Amino acid sequence: QVQLVESGGGLVQTGGSLRLSCAASGRTYAMGWFRQAPGKEREFVASIRWSSGSTGYTDSVKGRFTISRDNAKNTVYLQMNSLKPEDTAVYYCVAKRTAIGFYDYWGQGTQVTVSS
Repeated sequence: QVQLVESGGGLVQTGGSLRLSCAASGRTYAMGWFRQAPGKEREFVASIRWSSGSTGYTDSVKGRFTISRDNAKNTVYLQMNSLKPEDTAVYYCVAKRTAIGFYDYWGQGTQVTVSS
C-alpha cells in the first residue's frame, strides 16, 4: 500500500501561481494529478513516469502547469501558473503501480480556489 500526502493548495487571484506537492510512501510506476470542480466530473490534469520523466497534460493546462518529480524525496510537484477561475477544484494526487490499468492510489485531495 502506498500513501500519498498532498500539500500546497489555497486561495489565489486570477493570474497567480501555486505549487502542489505530493509525497509518496513508496515507489510507483507513475504519478499524477486529477481535479474535480463542484458539479463536474473528476478529470485528469497531468502525469509523470518515474523512470523516464515523461509527462502528459490535459489540453486546458498545457503551457500553464508543469509536473515534475524529485526522486530522492519520492515527491511529485505540480507548478500551476497563470491560474484561472476555471482551475478552481479539489486536486487529487494519484499513483499507479504498473503501466497497465488505472491509478491504484489516491490522496485525500487539496482545495485550489482561484478568485476573479
